[in-house]
Amino acid sequence: MTATPATQTRTMTMVAAINDALALALERDPAVHIFGEDVGVMGGVFRATDGLQARFGAERVFDTPLAEAGIIGMGIGMGLAGLRPIAEIQFAGFLYPALDQVLSHLGRYRHRTRSRYHVPMVVRAPYGGGVHTPEQHADSPEAILAHTPGVKVVIPSTPRDAKGLLLAATEDPDPVFFFEAIKLYRSVKEEVPEEYYTVPLGKARVVMEGDDVTVIAYGGMVEVAQKAADAARAHGIGVEVLDLRTLVPLDTATILESVAKTGRVIIVTEAPRTNGFHSEISATIAEEAIESLQAPIVRVTGFDAPYPPFTSIEDVYRPNPVRVAKAIRQVMAY
Repeated sequence: MTATPATQTRTMTMVAAINDALALALERDPAVHIFGEDVGVMGGVFRATDGLQARFGAERVFDTPLAEAGIIGMGIGMGLAGLRPIAEIQFAGFLYPALDQVLSHLGRYRHRTRSRYHVPMVVRAPYGGGVHTPEQHADSPEAILAHTPGVKVVIPSTPRDAKGLLLAATEDPDPVFFFEAIKLYRSVKEEVPEEYYTVPLGKARVVMEGDDVTVIAYGGMVEVAQKAADAARAHGIGVEVLDLRTLVPLDTATILESVAKTGRVIIVTEAPRTNGFHSEISATIAEEAIESLQAPIVRVTGFDAPYPPFTSIEDVYRPNPVRVAKAIRQVMAY
């Protein structure tokens, strides 16, 4: 009997894991093309595409003008023509000029053509705060995309998930927005398999198990939730932390299972409070698990104001472990 060889792993940052996934996608499928502002010669602002143009050529990894609507529009045409485009929007806050292409076209082609045509396109974009960036560089527009029928929204929180989810996104027949937390690009490292593997879209991850409170987060807020959970455990409170991984499709089953166990829920996002994706999660729980709740759902979010550029005010705007810990005490005292 032949033994199965052990999986080879390597310690990677999130940006290194994303680069590795992109290289494997290019290597595996000649239909994959990568493009965006500065992704070719420069290798991207955060070096997520570093070395890919030199390895795979300028026809498959290439720079575009500063024209987000053109980037998305070109990707739509490429997808309809049978290619698998991976477009980078340099920062998620730069996506707004392309919303006409996204809202009017990108998500509609499967419906518009009764599934005869698909747009297997991935749109990558760094999002979120924590590193004192200029205006519009730290925006979190995920709720806009999650509200758009026909597209999927993926937001990883670890290098291992980032690689597997990105490879799954490149295989998906529908458009996928893949948001990457800037704060996590180089601050988190873990062992990541070197081989090609996928993490299924639509499946949340139970980061920490607990019986008293469920804290739901994604992307850069998972790390914040974990720190608050560690502090609560020191006081005898069992906190269960869920990492959604994908907003669309949403793993409602895992959320409801956790809520049934704990009866208390906190949702943490760094996007503005009004009409954020946290509201959709709250509504789902209220509709399907209200009898399990022992306290009102509490949201810990950004504020209804533009994300503050450069200054230390960011440390107040962006949810932190202290704010989440306060929310845990609030629901426990109800």
